[in-house]
Amino acid sequence: MKKAIYVLSLITVFCAPVVLAQTSSNWSDHVEAGVFGEMFRLNNADTNFAGVGARLGVNVAPIVQLEGEVSYDFAQTFSEGFTNTSTGSVTYANSNLRVLHGLFGPKLETNRGPVRFFVTAKGGAVNFRFDPRPAGFGTFASQVDNLRANNVDAVFYPGAGAEAFFGPIGLRLDVGDEVYFNNGAYNNLRITFGPSIRF
Repeated sequence: MKKAIYVLSLITVFCAPVVLAQTSSNWSDHVEAGVFGEMFRLNNADTNFAGVGARLGVNVAPIVQLEGEVSYDFAQTFSEGFTNTSTGSVTYANSNLRVLHGLFGPKLETNRGPVRFFVTAKGGAVNFRFDPRPAGFGTFASQVDNLRANNVDAVFYPGAGAEAFFGPIGLRLDVGDEVYFNNGAYNNLRITFGPSIRF
């Protein structure tokens, strides 16, 4: 019996570094960075937005990654009607609405093969801004600079998706419900797709 315990102890001592090396090379040194195109369906306005974004994730366990992302949806012009109750007149005006999203949270993924499936639950904020200027870096920068002065709403984003890696380069698709809270909860479809790199 003592011999069996001695042999098992030796096997454990010699195999532990190999197992630890495999584990660390599989997940602990992985950082994933990517860019994406986004489609955001704002249900209240019955309008689709298109934008771009970037995300960065860091593995904290074999199937758990913490990631943060920011995306900017370009101005979408749609008409809104206003009724003057005293005169009964109706006026239509264009709304040049832009949307800035910021999300952070865990991503749980399958750990096998070049194609991986995942679920995520992120929290963050969304900023809606009316701005008639053309889209560009200046309008994005002013929206970020004025976040404290503008309407910022809390967001909860549950989603799922898949990513396929060919070596360090991959493609990722996310689909989820971006729920923002402003005197109630408002559900909005959000789809992102784009390349990522893992190192």
